[in-house]
Amino acid sequence: MIANLVTATRSSGAPLTADSKHLLDVDSLSPEQIQTLGSRAIEFRQLRASQPFKSDSLRGGSIYTLFFENSTRTRVSFEHAGKALGADVINIAASTSSVNKGESLLNTVLTLDAMGIDALIVRHPHSGAPHFIARHVNAVVINAGDGAHGHPTQALLDVLTLQDHLGNLKGAKLALIGDILHSRVARSDIIAFRKMGVEIAIAGPPTLLPEGWTPGPNSLGIPGTEVTVHETVEDAVRDADAIMCLRLQLERQTSGLLPDVNEYSRVWGINAERLALASPGAPVMHPGPMNEGLEVSTDIAHGDLSLVENQVENGLVMRMAVLEHFCAPTREIA
Repeated sequence: MIANLVTATRSSGAPLTADSKHLLDVDSLSPEQIQTLGSRAIEFRQLRASQPFKSDSLRGGSIYTLFFENSTRTRVSFEHAGKALGADVINIAASTSSVNKGESLLNTVLTLDAMGIDALIVRHPHSGAPHFIARHVNAVVINAGDGAHGHPTQALLDVLTLQDHLGNLKGAKLALIGDILHSRVARSDIIAFRKMGVEIAIAGPPTLLPEGWTPGPNSLGIPGTEVTVHETVEDAVRDADAIMCLRLQLERQTSGLLPDVNEYSRVWGINAERLALASPGAPVMHPGPMNEGLEVSTDIAHGDLSLVENQVENGLVMRMAVLEHFCAPTREIA
């Protein structure tokens, strides 16, 4: 089992109380906890920049990744993070597991849990799958994306990335553009950024907005998740301090919600003309993978105001912070 050791130097920070042993979505975290995880991620980033970095904080621990959907950034960064903290990391692709022989999700995770693993990092196409798993295993469960429900570590790294650029987020305006309906990133980002005091402007095709959302004030039905929906992308990005472009999730759309992707790019895509409506220096973010030229023009995606590569870097160090906290909960953290 994981040794409760932290060999890297820590600065003081707000304590992370164990409201839950699992990370299933960001709604379980307070703003102070989000900030503390961000501070620890920054420490890891600084340590990695100054020297070859290897920690013993999860030495002797076993972390399994179980992905029922394709992934590059999330899976690889979790694997890298676990190994950097000294854990043994084993990757399991559902396509090559006994799931293909008809084994149920429950039996799969019970089998893994019986091996005495410490943490299970799960991505699944069905919303709520990590919550179901957490009720049946002893291992820590970390949600790496479930259906259209949540992607908590993506939201945490997005908050960190924008804080790096803007500093204090309270009162900042974030324009969230694109496929809100199918996006687990959108849901988790709305919860996380609103906790940090960010105003959120929404724009996207009406067919890709949650049911019942109309121009004006809306929410996720959770206290503190109020957003403003705009009829045009121009209205949403006007005076925004940052823009988050969401991936057009064509694989989740089965009923012709978009007649033509080129029309989407023309009406909703972020280009230089639309970016000019935002506050001077407003950065552009994207959770990836990017349909370049569709959600955002190539010149913006690779331009000076793009924070996409920063998001990737912060994905690694934020997942290191998350794994350290949830997999070694009894360590001294102050």
